[in-house]
Amino acid sequence: MYSIIVVPPPTTEAERDRSRPQFRLAPGQRLAFGRSVPEGGLLIGHDGVSRRAGEITARGTFWTLSNLCAHQTYVVENPEGAGEHIKVAPGRLDAPVPFEFSRIVLPAAGDLLPVEVWAPRHDYLRDEAGADGEPTAPAFSVDRTKRYFAVLAALCEPRLRGAPHAPLPTMDQVVERLRPSWPAASRTSVQWNIDYLAVKLRLKPGPETAEPGPRLNGKKESLVSLALRFDLVREDDLAVLAAPSARPPR
Repeated sequence: MYSIIVVPPPTTEAERDRSRPQFRLAPGQRLAFGRSVPEGGLLIGHDGVSRRAGEITARGTFWTLSNLCAHQTYVVENPEGAGEHIKVAPGRLDAPVPFEFSRIVLPAAGDLLPVEVWAPRHDYLRDEAGADGEPTAPAFSVDRTKRYFAVLAALCEPRLRGAPHAPLPTMDQVVERLRPSWPAASRTSVQWNIDYLAVKLRLKPGPETAEPGPRLNGKKESLVSLALRFDLVREDDLAVLAAPSARPPR
């Protein structure tokens, strides 16, 4: 059974507009890629790509990447992870890639060539009903029905929409974005919720502590980084920003 699907980069404008061939790998199979590869490999006809650029190996529910280039680091992005990525150094062999959807970015003489890799056979542990003992306390307790969560979602939205390095919205932009679901939103109320989130998510001490912590610089950046790193806000959570009548049922 195939477990890994590899989609090569488009090499011409025509290929960008039509479906490209796919390579399907069963567990244990390998796919070499580069400018000069054996028959059955992924040929990338670009002068900036090494002759033996790398190798992809299917491992069942995940895959590994070998970087056979002597001087260039490869980046593997998670297109759904709002900037999540790993780097594979030159000469690194069989680096495991955990993403279900991945994009290998190959720097090639001024171009960035994307090779897409899909690993759809991800397995997840099912919840066991009736487990003994007290439930484990959540690492981050957030209530998606509260206004502070809507503020957090508005801050995360640009990077969740597919622009992992997008600048964060200004305070006025957050207020405007929240107006459909929160007509009374203001700069003061949004700032209060940002301050509350910084305490709630333990980015700074609460006001009851005897020793006040240092001033948190880049508070919005720290909140967004934490929320996206631990999936506190996902793309489907952006529904909280819609007007009540337009929200899809949960």
